[in-house]
Amino acid sequence: MTKFKQYIPAIAAILMVVMGLLLTLYKNDIQPEPYKAIYIDTFDTVTQFIGYGESEEAFKASADILNQELIEYHQLYNIYNSYEGINNLRTINANAGKEPVKVDQRIIDLLKFSIDLYEKTDGEINIAMGSVLKIWHNYRTEGINEPERAVLPAMEKLEEAAKHCNIEDIIINEEASTVYLADPEMSLDVGSIGKGYAVQKLAEYAKELEYNNLVINCGGNVISIGNKINGEDWIFGIQNPDLESENSLLKRVAITDKCLVTSGDYQRYYVVDGIEYCHIIDPDTLMPAEYFKAVSIITDHSGMADALSTALFNMPYEDGLALINSIENAEAIWVFEDGSIHYSENFKDYVVE
Repeated sequence: MTKFKQYIPAIAAILMVVMGLLLTLYKNDIQPEPYKAIYIDTFDTVTQFIGYGESEEAFKASADILNQELIEYHQLYNIYNSYEGINNLRTINANAGKEPVKVDQRIIDLLKFSIDLYEKTDGEINIAMGSVLKIWHNYRTEGINEPERAVLPAMEKLEEAAKHCNIEDIIINEEASTVYLADPEMSLDVGSIGKGYAVQKLAEYAKELEYNNLVINCGGNVISIGNKINGEDWIFGIQNPDLESENSLLKRVAITDKCLVTSGDYQRYYVVDGIEYCHIIDPDTLMPAEYFKAVSIITDHSGMADALSTALFNMPYEDGLALINSIENAEAIWVFEDGSIHYSENFKDYVVE
């Protein structure tokens, strides 16, 4: 039962999507209904493919191909586990300050994309913060496993770790296909961007295979490839961060060839002295962010959406609005602590009332 709990937020996110799809299917009497395939072997979450095929068996075969590709990204971007014959992010971290590590081009592409997002977000997305995030991960895990002993990490410990988060210490040699961490105390953590980036690359792979009219939902990182088979938009539900509300859906949005990602404080957290501390850490304060209950992003690139949802969650509303307005084809919705909602200029264009 304890192991299953880690999948509950992802399952809830999937159910929001399925609910939106079924409501639309029922309303318009669309036939045939899309098939669904569910997997639980990547990124410590639940992945669902929703789409069409000549038969359920044919659709499942296509989904298996896509999921196998996603498994490869999961193994490459993993910081916790090693895999035979694969140099992944864990390998890079283990060799910090020692030697360059020869890696798959897909790792280099992710790191370059992440470094670019570091610049765009003025440091709010920093994949070199592994030393700080590891501390929080350990304290959160211990606090969840033994709630009566849950404590916060000492600020002195966090500040010492923060001395080893310089993104310029990531040395990429594309000609040699190597990555080297110049600081032996630093480590990479792509939790704010890796899953979304992998989903984006998976969607591009699906298009190469000419898989159309498809939805990929990897633990709430949702992307649509084409529209529904009748030409209409897909309908996605955004989960209400107030889990005690009678309305489980905050909003429903209609999108095609877009992605939707949400960052919130209601899924992964632990409790210390009656206060919930979420998993999203503000790089400026080194503490869990406290501006919002949730931030959702709609844009063209899942990796960008993943990063932006985290960045905006860590920023005051005015700064986040300025950032989202500076990025083409990106929209956001903020849910404040008091339950109030703010939108970027064109987000409401996607909302289905």
